[in-house]
Amino acid sequence: MKRTRFVLLMVLSPAALAHPHSFIDMKTELVAKGDTFTGLKMIWTMDEITSADLLYDAGEAKPGSVVWKMLAAGVMANVLGQHYFSEIWHNQQRVKFLNLPDEYHLSRNGHKAVLEFILPLAEPPVLTGQRFDILTFDPSYFVDMFYDNASALTLPPALQQRCKFTLNTPKPNDSLKQYALSLDKADAPAEELDLGRQFAQTVILTCQ
Repeated sequence: MKRTRFVLLMVLSPAALAHPHSFIDMKTELVAKGDTFTGLKMIWTMDEITSADLLYDAGEAKPGSVVWKMLAAGVMANVLGQHYFSEIWHNQQRVKFLNLPDEYHLSRNGHKAVLEFILPLAEPPVLTGQRFDILTFDPSYFVDMFYDNASALTLPPALQQRCKFTLNTPKPNDSLKQYALSLDKADAPAEELDLGRQFAQTVILTCQ
């Protein structure tokens, strides 16, 4: 079975026996042009173990250097290979993304690697009177991609009076949690189970 995970996640701690193996703390900001929803600015902060090899490769290279740009390109290529690990739904239809982000870069924050990019929409819809459901997750649940709380979701000042984000965190039943915990690094969850989706948070964007 194809495992959807980053190249930088190939080397993991021997202590990480159960799903998930790695963690990404997310922040997202709505990107808009007037009343048009053009994309999402995403900031993904990887846990220290996941970041270790990547930061080792970066060494003492300065931010914005060729080394960082090459590392960013490699990580972004894997993200693009999985359609940004994201889905946006509008009127029960999946919104299409452009194949390349408007911008992206990789940096260091202490012992953690941080990927920032703008996820661009291929056919930007209007915001007025609309609802969008946004999910970001690794289908295999090798990586737990999460928002710590609703404050991780932000709107541009011009839209703060008429748009809002709502964060819904699922509560999987005990049997599903035990199943995830029973999987070690050599295991892959059953594809039809779509394990990552069952643990995925849903962000709801609504605008007046």
